[in-house]
Amino acid sequence: MADHSAPKLDHENHLLLEQPLLRLPYELLRKNLRLAHYEVEKEGAHIKNALKDTATGCVNGRASQQDVLNSLDTMIARMRGVKRKLIAFSEEETRLHRHEEARVRHLAELYSIHSVEDVKYDVWSRIRLDRLLVDYLLRHGHNESARALAEEKNIELLADVETFEQMSRIRKSLLNRSVAEALAWCTAGDTKKELRKINSNLEFMLRYQQYIELVRTRSRTRPNEALNHARKYLMPHKDTYHKEVLRACGMLAVTPSSAPRAYADLYSDDRWRVLADLFTTTHNNLLSLPSIPLLHVALSSGLSALKTPACHSTTHAASTAAPPSHATSLSLATSVCPICSTELNELARNVPYAFHSKSHVEHDLLLLPNDRAYGKARLDEYARKAGLADDQVKDLRTGDVFDVDRLKKVYIT
Repeated sequence: MADHSAPKLDHENHLLLEQPLLRLPYELLRKNLRLAHYEVEKEGAHIKNALKDTATGCVNGRASQQDVLNSLDTMIARMRGVKRKLIAFSEEETRLHRHEEARVRHLAELYSIHSVEDVKYDVWSRIRLDRLLVDYLLRHGHNESARALAEEKNIELLADVETFEQMSRIRKSLLNRSVAEALAWCTAGDTKKELRKINSNLEFMLRYQQYIELVRTRSRTRPNEALNHARKYLMPHKDTYHKEVLRACGMLAVTPSSAPRAYADLYSDDRWRVLADLFTTTHNNLLSLPSIPLLHVALSSGLSALKTPACHSTTHAASTAAPPSHATSLSLATSVCPICSTELNELARNVPYAFHSKSHVEHDLLLLPNDRAYGKARLDEYARKAGLADDQVKDLRTGDVFDVDRLKKVYIT
């Protein structure tokens, strides 16, 4: 009898994958609000102090009329600058609200669908797949392709192109041996405060890399530049990063060409990739983004539903070590089973095995000499339709005919 509960749509499990879709605009709205508040507080305090000094100077007679007018003009110009910044913050907030509204509407459509066989579910799933592909492209730096796909599928409000483009630009600058953009990001607005809350070492490591480059390119014309940099940015953190600061001091006594093994890794080009990865991880943590593409998360959940101990093996090693007949069956299994496929085998390696409380395997399995297994009832029916003798069966796929006495009973464990 058919299982009629299978086509029913589980909305809650679907939404587990969609948390970043709503979370990122929310985090960006919080950041935008904090920046606007910081700007108002900073400029407000400056205007209050300037106004107080102007009023005091006017009352005491130490400020002339022209000085007072100039001070007022300066305050008015400053407040106009604040107004322009607040307008920009307001426009950003409106944009983020549009994104959030579109995403809520997109997820709300899911609750109007009650079966996976509904045509509307196919449309909704296609939109989700397009979103996952855009996210995958953005995380791998293919920004133009991601933007083109989002525009073609009309899902710009469901994709975070601008956020990942900024991250990609900073990451690329680090790989190109420049820490300027990453440092600007660390010190912009209240990001520095947020990094301190999560105990991030990103800014220190960026300053540390600056110091390494200064030591690498030190010259007689600016002999104290690296030392001054260390005093300003590294020594205040000597208690927290004691080992790094000690090595920084030791670098002053050696040159890159004669550096011993203990300092060789500091001059290695691999440090730039490590810095880029550290920035990416920190950026994702601040915005509550998953560390891996959402496409991998979705694939992993699907692979976990299919994975069995028999599936996951070293496909390449088994295929090379096995005899020709077994190698053929392995290649066939690889082409049929997603877990055994060369494309998804590595991704499925760390996902848990499937838990099946109900078996859908035929209870009367028989193993054919070609290592294929079918139910006895199906084999008998297929043999009868094919007009075979009573002591013969036929493979449902290949059409090979075998004697019944060559079949073996299969027990599922």
